[in-house]
Amino acid sequence: MKPLSRSNLATLKRPVKILQFGNGNFLRGFTDWMIQKSNQANVFDGDIHIVQVHSKSGNNSMKDQDCLFHVIEQGLKKGESVQESTLVTCVAGITNVFEDYQEYLKLGENPDLRFMVSNTTEAGIIFDPTDASSDSISKTFPGKLTALLYHRFKTFNGDASKGLIFLPCELIEGNGEALKECIQKYISFWKLPAEFSEWIDWRNIFCNTLVDRIVPGFPQGSIDEIQEKLGYKDEMAVMVEPYHFWAIEGVDIVKEEFPLDRAGLNVKFVDNLAPFRTQKVRILNGGHTSMVAFAYLKGLRTVREAVENPEIGAFLKEAIYREIIPTLDMPKEELEQFANDVLERFANPFIVHELKSIALNSISKFKVRVLPSLLAYYKLKKEWPENLTLSLGALLVFYKGNYKEIGTPVNDDPTLMAEFKAAWDLGSTKETVEKLLGERTYWGENLTHYRGLSEAVTKAAEQLLNT
Repeated sequence: MKPLSRSNLATLKRPVKILQFGNGNFLRGFTDWMIQKSNQANVFDGDIHIVQVHSKSGNNSMKDQDCLFHVIEQGLKKGESVQESTLVTCVAGITNVFEDYQEYLKLGENPDLRFMVSNTTEAGIIFDPTDASSDSISKTFPGKLTALLYHRFKTFNGDASKGLIFLPCELIEGNGEALKECIQKYISFWKLPAEFSEWIDWRNIFCNTLVDRIVPGFPQGSIDEIQEKLGYKDEMAVMVEPYHFWAIEGVDIVKEEFPLDRAGLNVKFVDNLAPFRTQKVRILNGGHTSMVAFAYLKGLRTVREAVENPEIGAFLKEAIYREIIPTLDMPKEELEQFANDVLERFANPFIVHELKSIALNSISKFKVRVLPSLLAYYKLKKEWPENLTLSLGALLVFYKGNYKEIGTPVNDDPTLMAEFKAAWDLGSTKETVEKLLGERTYWGENLTHYRGLSEAVTKAAEQLLNT
């Protein structure tokens, strides 16, 4: 089987316009795939250079394959099974910060550079006061980035046209604003020139973004079959679901210079990300969290099993379409289309998504993802939503640690888990529910103050315990 190599393939060399911080599965299966599609559609003309900022050793597999790899789409799309592969040729090179720091800084000298993309985990955009100066390798991604930007600023003498457009993909609210704030903190801390700070403020654009795609990564179980079809040995293949979504909050020039939507990709340029974030958190994440405990108690173990189960599938649809969507301030058609896509994604036959993995830290997840919908529904309808209330009851039972002599995979803060165990040792389900709903540290408020909620949750919990 032939190795992936540019000597074996005819690839088009384009100007490197994008600096990508991170070489993980997500960026390769999301951003790099989108840039490849956009280049092929002739709506964008640019390559990517990847920077490794965490690992202290270079990625030999990427280098051995000349930065070529396949993205394998597997899943359902409008009810039809999709299995497609795309050869990504738009990654021109890869640099490890720790192997050659000066070579890393020189990347900022590229006159064609225009965009910066990153995914350094939710904890990646931080400021660390122990980072001494821009002359040494910072511990943080924003510190490393500040040093490169300062080198670029000096190389081009503060040229206004050499500013960049930043598109961070970290899953934190206001990711673009947070990145800019960290950079300015480093500029101040390192006592860099005021002119550089002004250049960052006025000649660079920091966009808040929201990304969505399930990227399982290397298809370990099916790689032999995939490589046989491809005709190449690919150690960096990435499996993804067909669904993808990128919302970018920014000025018109971003849409003009980064027109990925014109390649038929699900990319939206918006004035306000908040509704899209709420839609994702309440429907997709809320759907996951609302069903996980109930489905597990019913003997199911994966997301696909849950959505295909008649009882859990009906429960989830009722919760999403009748209890969550009515509380959201967006066009109903858009919300229902998003919900349709979510349910199709949950039923993906190529992805094994275990409920126990989603159950991690379920109390804090419920507080953010489901509780707002439950309370909003009560405010709107003056009654408690049957399915979301059942979801809360099931969650409390799940955190009991055992159900009908079967252990439940509770995985949370040890103190919280001990408190739940103590609560379930009280005299009755009613006492337990009232004790747990009254804990502000779990929910951000005392839920027993809502008329009828404790009674509704107690009823749901008792039905589960007694059936």
